[in-house]
Amino acid sequence: MIRLNCDAGESFGSWKMGLDEAIMPYVDMANFACGFHAGDPLIMDKSIQLALKHGVSIGAHPAYPDLVGFGRRSMACSLEEIEAMVIYQIGALQGFATAHNATLSYVKPHGGLYNDMMKNERIFEAVAKAVARVNPRLKLMILSMVDTSVHERIAKALGLELLYEVFADRAYDDAGLLVPRTQKGAVLHDVQQVLARLKLLQKEGVLETISGKKIALRADTLCVHGDNEEAVLLVETLRKSM
Repeated sequence: MIRLNCDAGESFGSWKMGLDEAIMPYVDMANFACGFHAGDPLIMDKSIQLALKHGVSIGAHPAYPDLVGFGRRSMACSLEEIEAMVIYQIGALQGFATAHNATLSYVKPHGGLYNDMMKNERIFEAVAKAVARVNPRLKLMILSMVDTSVHERIAKALGLELLYEVFADRAYDDAGLLVPRTQKGAVLHDVQQVLARLKLLQKEGVLETISGKKIALRADTLCVHGDNEEAVLLVETLRKSM
């Protein structure tokens, strides 16, 4: 069974991002920002309460320290820095989870850090080490690609379980990487097109790339977005079709 996950808790101070209360009833898992790209202490506290209200699994969503760029930019951080910053952010969200007698279940890196770890073995190892040092029972979410053997080898050595993620509304290249948002057609807005992709993934375990090629992808969870009314409607439609 493919579970729906969403990035959430991404407001900061008086700046509001996402329709968390609207999307939470339709998802199984929520990846909460931990303060580096979004999410302040009060937002994190309220996010945990919202997840508990709807019975949603709680995940940490660590990022590069990039509030201005919303964590979507790569940063020239050392491997030591990456490992430490991921531990720091997991710890922040874990504190609020503990305060509400809730359980942190997994970690899904955000934006630039997520993309970088999928392309760079050393960055992935730094992230994975951070997760294992905090709690080896935490699962680590990665982008499902054509070849994830390197990531699997590193995770196995550290005793970590991986969750394989596919994006419902993003275009893929033939290697199974996300097409950059700057490229035309990178984000899919047509509900029927997204539904068709989901059905193909459920029935055949494949996804059609931007070039029209079909690639086999393992899918434990499907990432959906809730940053506007149309996105929430799409998630509601996906939930009804699953």
